[in-house]
Amino acid sequence: MRIATWNVNSVRQRLQHLLAFLKEAEPDALCLQELKCVDGDFPRAEIEEAGWQVTSHGQKAFNGVAILSRSKLEDVRRGLPGDDGDEQARYLEGVLPHGDGVVRLASIYLPNGNPPNTEKYPYKLAWMERLAGHARGLLAHEEPLVLAGDYNVIPEPRDARDPAAWVSDALFLPPTRTAFRKLVNLGFTEALRATTDAPGLYTFWDYQAGAWQRNNGIRIDHLLLSPQAADRLAGVSIAKHVRSWEKASDHVPVLIELN
Repeated sequence: MRIATWNVNSVRQRLQHLLAFLKEAEPDALCLQELKCVDGDFPRAEIEEAGWQVTSHGQKAFNGVAILSRSKLEDVRRGLPGDDGDEQARYLEGVLPHGDGVVRLASIYLPNGNPPNTEKYPYKLAWMERLAGHARGLLAHEEPLVLAGDYNVIPEPRDARDPAAWVSDALFLPPTRTAFRKLVNLGFTEALRATTDAPGLYTFWDYQAGAWQRNNGIRIDHLLLSPQAADRLAGVSIAKHVRSWEKASDHVPVLIELN
């Protein structure tokens, strides 16, 4: 079973990229973030015509998450529990049937949190605390679970080409990294770091200052696996070449394979 995550940075603008990646990678499920459209404007027809089921949780001009899957998603939850007043579309969860079993899958677009001296940073940390609370409950089901998405977290210095440039950024501040560690330490396995300790593995390159050309990247797109999913982990890859496509997203897909 192949599961991928990708901050597509406007699904309508990158539709041809999305269709090309689906054809190339043939995942069983793809978690998308930063759709930048409401559900009614999602390019559902083109994707369904290519053979995919679409489950989305959109928002006008901002945010938005989706899960594209070969089989229909069940037990769908739109929105992260814990704050009924939070209208930002950043969390989508469902159960994906596969063979004789299922995998519970979530597409996550965690808040950026910048600038840190504004209300955006407390919102980020509170959102991470809510995510940890919800994840704790999901782990109690003892089922294969994958929390995939753009976490807007640089976990360690080796996950940035130039760590010093990020020391004052919400993605790399100590409280952010601590909150991420607390989430992982609930019992999750961070898929890529379960397979390699190598530096220089990035998933995001800014559009500014020739970041892509200089490989000045960071790793902020992650897949967290419950013990039942981690036991089945067979491989992880970063589709770095997608960043070189014309008018590409500033993120690239990350894929895992589960036996």
